[in-house]
Amino acid sequence: MSYLIVLVPVAVLMGLAGLAAFMWTLRSGQYDDLDGAAQRILLDDDPE
Repeated sequence: MSYLIVLVPVAVLMGLAGLAAFMWTLRSGQYDDLDGAAQRILLDDDPE
């Protein structure tokens, strides 16, 4: 049971780090244009 004293705070910190990373991606605009990113992969912009 003493391992829970270490594992629970580590799990909480990892969860908070994941939430902080998600909030950072929201603020930086990663999810603003999802349809544009889906269409951009289909375009052929390579010079021949």
